[in-house]
Amino acid sequence: MATPDFIRTIRASAGHQLLWLPGVSAVVFDDEGRVLLGQRADNGKWTVVNGIPEPGEQPAIAAVREVYEETGVRCVAERVVLVRSGGEVTYPNGDMCQFVDITFRCRAVGGEARVNDDESLQVGWYEVDALPAMDESQLFRIKQAQCDEPTWFETMSSD
Repeated sequence: MATPDFIRTIRASAGHQLLWLPGVSAVVFDDEGRVLLGQRADNGKWTVVNGIPEPGEQPAIAAVREVYEETGVRCVAERVVLVRSGGEVTYPNGDMCQFVDITFRCRAVGGEARVNDDESLQVGWYEVDALPAMDESQLFRIKQAQCDEPTWFETMSSD
C-alpha cells in the first residue's frame, strides 16, 4: 500500500519507530458470490482490498474508497465482520507499523475489476472455493464475511 502523506509527515519526526495505525479491509462480493482480490505489488501476496483511512475519514468510507482506487469497482459497505490487531510489520526501509484492522463485508454495485493504481499487479473476481494461495489472516477475513455471525473480535481471557 502506498504511504499516505500524513504518515510521511509523522515519519519525518518519528523516524522508523513503531507506529500504531488504523487500517480497513474490504471483502467485496459480487452478485455471483465471488470475492474481489488483488495481488499486491510490494510483496506479490493475494489479499482482500485494504488501506489506511485518512485523518477524520470514517472507516466504512475509507474501505469503499480503497476498493475503487485500487480496483475500479464501486461497492457499498454492508457490515463490520472483524476487528483485529495484527502483528508488527517492518518494511524494507526500516519503518515499523502495527495496524488495528476493521474488516467490512461489501457488495459490488458497479465498475469493472482492473488494476487501477500502482499498488496491485493483478485484480480479479474469484470463486470462494477456488482462491489463489493466501495468508491465513486473509482467508479468515473472507470466512467471517461469508457468515451471518456477529462481528468477530478477540476477547480478554478470564485468567
